[in-house]
Amino acid sequence: MITTSQNKQIKQVVKLLKSSRERKKTGLFVIEGLRMFREIPEDRREKVFVSSDFIKEHREILRGISFEEVSPQVFREISDTETPQGILSLVRMERTPISEIFKRDGNSILLLENLQDPGNLGTLIRTGEGAGVCCVIMSKDTVDIYNPKVIRSTMGSIFRVPFCYVEDLAEIVELLKQRSIHVYAAHLDGSDYTDECYDKISAFLIGNEGNGLTDRIAALADKRIRIPMEGQVESLNAAMAGGLLMYEARRQRKGGS
Repeated sequence: MITTSQNKQIKQVVKLLKSSRERKKTGLFVIEGLRMFREIPEDRREKVFVSSDFIKEHREILRGISFEEVSPQVFREISDTETPQGILSLVRMERTPISEIFKRDGNSILLLENLQDPGNLGTLIRTGEGAGVCCVIMSKDTVDIYNPKVIRSTMGSIFRVPFCYVEDLAEIVELLKQRSIHVYAAHLDGSDYTDECYDKISAFLIGNEGNGLTDRIAALADKRIRIPMEGQVESLNAAMAGGLLMYEARRQRKGGS
């Protein structure tokens, strides 16, 4: 049993939780909790840490799985949640080439520019799975998708929704347009999103939570669209806005009226 936070393996877990640079260097990220543990593809599970309390209650779940036993106190130190469940895994990253992403079927494509809130990104990934997106493509300055808060918000969709980061989002927009995919920019200066036709695969540009899309990227879209607001509300947050757009595309492609 590991009983000290000075253990080399424990130190690595802490680094992976806190540092995007460490995650990129090692190709590993952290997943915590029983539900998320069950979502991990077996061939990507690198190492499992469990508290001694967890072993007492869930021994059957661990049958046939190699794991490191950790004292409850040490596990609390490496947990990123207020109420640790007692199981944590290191998982290997999987990178999907942009050429493969474009081969996926779906109702729409989500393009994200400089999103910074982990909860927004995680919710968009999860909502994207529900709405049947082809993929999620992010600018290089978007928050790290392997951030623990993002991972938790995806509720397992991280393993099923194709995604990638790109150096220049503008190049991807142009590439989509060359493939006759209509690109829409979520923008305050746009037409009502419900007036548009999304019966073919469409791409939706969603910008930074505070500043929206950059002028450079917004100008590349085929059309700017907005979500009408009542009262004094100016706009919805990125996750809610993206969800409405993706589900409207799904509704129209499924023949909804």
